[in-house]
Amino acid sequence: MQQIIFTIALTIISKAFLLRDYLTRRIGQPRPTQTTIAATDHQILSGKNLLQAVFLSPTQAEPKAALLLCHGIGETTERWFAAQQLLATNGVASLVFDYSGYGRSTGAIIASQCEQDAIAAFHYLQTLTKAPTSILGFSMGTGIAAAIIDKIPAQKLILCAAFTSFKDAALSIGFPKALAFLVPPIWNTKQTLNNCEIPTLIVHGEKDKLFPITMAADLLTACNSKPKLILVPNLAHDDPYYRPDMSYWGAIISHLQIQP
Repeated sequence: MQQIIFTIALTIISKAFLLRDYLTRRIGQPRPTQTTIAATDHQILSGKNLLQAVFLSPTQAEPKAALLLCHGIGETTERWFAAQQLLATNGVASLVFDYSGYGRSTGAIIASQCEQDAIAAFHYLQTLTKAPTSILGFSMGTGIAAAIIDKIPAQKLILCAAFTSFKDAALSIGFPKALAFLVPPIWNTKQTLNNCEIPTLIVHGEKDKLFPITMAADLLTACNSKPKLILVPNLAHDDPYYRPDMSYWGAIISHLQIQP
């Protein structure tokens, strides 16, 4: 029952947000072109499903780092193009992909499949570049990224707009406490970080109204790998990909280019 509710809820949410962004013209516009950046579309095999993905990389020099982007609950690859451009301009190659059932990716939205998708995408990114490869989770993607961190050879883990667990996240955005038993016990990021041994960066907007700053602080305390927490002032939950700038991404870029 929990899995069925999860799949139905995430499918409805993802489709609703996609429609909203098309109607408001946040996505669906031609990609801006830059001669210093190469953008290519890819399909990644994940089990029986085909995932749609976009890879951006600088063209004038080898990337200094590579980053797999695990996006949030109501997002698709198109929303991340501006952030990927900023990363590529600063020497970081990146790959963003749509989970099974998202966007034009085939299959259904299932928690375990999302994790398999991220693992497949990480290994695929390693075939595209020789740069040291790390993983970044945003919002829902933080639970996925943390859940697979012991299954991939990531150099670093970056958690942006993160939650302590999927159940905590659901309650934080208004899911009734009386129905909390319906939320599947998945993506307990706080517990997972107890065993994380790679360098971890937690980045959180001070005006995030979905997940409070206390969640980021709890993750910092739980992490076992000398983590770092950065609080970005005047930043709402979706700002990092709607309006990407160096006030947010600069710390992430610096983190990627510093040797552990």
